[in-house]
Amino acid sequence: MDTSVSVLGLGAMGSALAHVLLVRGHPVTVWNRTPDKARDLVAEGAVLAGTPADAVAAGELVLLSLTDYDAVQAVLGTVADAVPGRVVVNLTTGAPDRAEQVADWARRVGADYLDGVVQAGPEQLGGPEATLLYSGSERAFVAHRRTLEQLGTTHHLGPDAGQACRYDLALLGLWYEAELAYLNALALVGGADNTALDAFATFAGRQLSHVSRATAETAREVRERRYPRGPASLVEHAPVLEQLSRLRSAAGLHHTQLVHLHEAVRRRIDRGHGTEGLTGVIEELAVPTRGAPAR
Repeated sequence: MDTSVSVLGLGAMGSALAHVLLVRGHPVTVWNRTPDKARDLVAEGAVLAGTPADAVAAGELVLLSLTDYDAVQAVLGTVADAVPGRVVVNLTTGAPDRAEQVADWARRVGADYLDGVVQAGPEQLGGPEATLLYSGSERAFVAHRRTLEQLGTTHHLGPDAGQACRYDLALLGLWYEAELAYLNALALVGGADNTALDAFATFAGRQLSHVSRATAETAREVRERRYPRGPASLVEHAPVLEQLSRLRSAAGLHHTQLVHLHEAVRRRIDRGHGTEGLTGVIEELAVPTRGAPAR
């Protein structure tokens, strides 16, 4: 028989998780603080549990999809007697330190724990376009990989329970900052009143594609702490950053990140690394490269 799964939390994502697993033939038990949300899933064959503890007891694999980590810890506080021997997979969006706290709790009560993030909309679950990142117990991941892969493209990031959250927030930050940079660029060339923005968008796409194509090489440079010149040296980047900061400031646009970058470039040059490429600035950022000693 396919693995029995319990899903606690029936918001849009939790309901979608339960639906996909039902369609794939798993026995599914569900629980939600508001039982009415389970009506459609029960019609599909799910069993509605009366309490979180009843739901946990019914499933070999327990998926949590709750509002936040406060809700996760509140619910888990009621199931300590039911959870030993179970695999708990928390798919609630949060911060790495909270994931580590829940992982510590799971160890104390005798459960295996995976923290995970879903990088997809509910409607994409079950297909390859849905990416799910997990971190924590490798034993739990290996044991239930086949079931977890039915939810989408699946990756295990290692034993640190906070790593999936860390990836998630880092990737969201990458999107936010890229989007902000693009909006600033649109505003700089004329904003909403500029009839030539469609033409600018073509050039912007080409520029952003350079960043996208270089992601693997940039990561390799950071890992090896080797920063070749690339298209320009830090000495050449410095005046461009200064000019761009001044232009944005004069236009009343956001430029704090550019100032931060320019200052980091100047520090790196002052330390004797002016011939390096831009990647070398990582040595000057506020948060050191994980696992690498400062130069």
